[in-house]
Amino acid sequence: MDNDDGLSKLSAAIAEFAEQRDWDQFHNPKNLAMALAAEAGEILDHFQWLSQSEADSLGATQRHEVVMEMADVLMFLLRLADKLQVDLLKAAEEKLELNRHRYPVEKVRGRATKYDKL
Repeated sequence: MDNDDGLSKLSAAIAEFAEQRDWDQFHNPKNLAMALAAEAGEILDHFQWLSQSEADSLGATQRHEVVMEMADVLMFLLRLADKLQVDLLKAAEEKLELNRHRYPVEKVRGRATKYDKL
């Protein structure tokens, strides 16, 4: 991951954190993908059953908890990318370009229709 110094530094810090604790033995792509999904689910837990207005205006404590779960998601995603040697910024740029073609403004503005249903 060499496109962004901030992400590279964070990824290296996460790898060092895991190495110091001898967690590399557990950090294979399958386990990391499962942990990533679990952490994303923990974000969902905070929003389940909330109305739209409640979800838009979380209290300070709940917002902080969501932020910490988002950080967990980012860290597991970076760890997975490191293990699979994926440049996430390059992949995201590629995906954004693909989505520009799949979702042309003139067809989708104001709509939430999937590209294959347009």
